[in-house]
Amino acid sequence: MPAMTLKDLNQVQTLFSEAGLDYKIELEDGRLSIVGPSDIVSSEISSILIRLLGNWVYPRRLGRVFDSAGGFIMPDTNVKAPDVSFVRAARLRQSPRYFGELVPDLVVEIKSQSDRIKLIETKVLKFIELGAIVGILIDPDEETVTIYGSTGEPTVLGNGDILTVAELFPGWELPVSELWPPIFTEEETQF
Repeated sequence: MPAMTLKDLNQVQTLFSEAGLDYKIELEDGRLSIVGPSDIVSSEISSILIRLLGNWVYPRRLGRVFDSAGGFIMPDTNVKAPDVSFVRAARLRQSPRYFGELVPDLVVEIKSQSDRIKLIETKVLKFIELGAIVGILIDPDEETVTIYGSTGEPTVLGNGDILTVAELFPGWELPVSELWPPIFTEEETQF
């Protein structure tokens, strides 16, 4: 089977759209990967992080925050869509009506129920290798956040720790415990 290209990805995505199907598709080493929906815990964590990060980034006009639907064409010609990503304003003054043709400065992958942690870690490290400044892997099962950079060992944070990304967001702090979906009390569910 011949290797798939960006043109093939665009054609498949067009066919899916015309059929009313909304799948996330990635291109890696000539193969298309169709990614189904994630579990709702992972989705909620993504929404929480995007909201909290966006509340810091946009008023300061630091750059752009993207969700898992935002695709990026990597220097190795693969097309990837991190669960959450950020690109500094200086690198993306205006978003194109197409894939971003750059490596995001920050990539975040959130482990879904069916994911294997080693594969997600490999994906984050590939982003770092291609030029991302910071990669974050969030594991809801262990309630940990692992931060990767281009130098040094990864840093693992737990519920008593504060997530910071000083390289990109000086002054931004997020208690790790705020990433996890809340559990509502009986009293809170009464309208």
